Amino acid sequence: MSKHVLSLLVENKPGLLTRVAGLFARRGFNIESLAVGVTEVPGLSRITVVVDVEELPLEQVTKQLNKLVNVIKIVELEPAASVQREHMLVKVRADNQTRSNVIEVVNLFRASVVDYATDALVVEVTGDRGKVDALLRALEPFGIKELAQSGMVAIGRGGKSITERVLRN
Repeated sequence: MSKHVLSLLVENKPGLLTRVAGLFARRGFNIESLAVGVTEVPGLSRITVVVDVEELPLEQVTKQLNKLVNVIKIVELEPAASVQREHMLVKVRADNQTRSNVIEVVNLFRASVVDYATDALVVEVTGDRGKVDALLRALEPFGIKELAQSGMVAIGRGGKSITERVLRN
């Protein structure tokens, strides 16, 4: 099994996300990460899917995805040819004795403290999977109270854009 990042350009229509996720589920694939948002083109959205699967079954799912009426374009984003980021909020225990140590770790990872409480801090970090995981490991000794993490968002490097290619056709 190997990890694949797919970027789908789709029409922003109700129910499409369910149909996309259903194609992976029917094949027994676990979606590791899923992020959806609007694009620079009104009416179009980008779905970023991370799935751990072999090449051949993924090709079959990609062909089925292309058959969906509202799917405009599918691109597999290789790590070296794309920018891939995750976003995480983590609430960590921080009392008077440990607060400065937590802030030191946060600064080391170029993260931000976005909320202060007497017994905890909420930390925001954006970065690749390795950075997000490393920050989490560094904060664990203080005590993780809660965390929320986005799915991966990714975009190809360079000047080419999948949306401008679609708009020209």
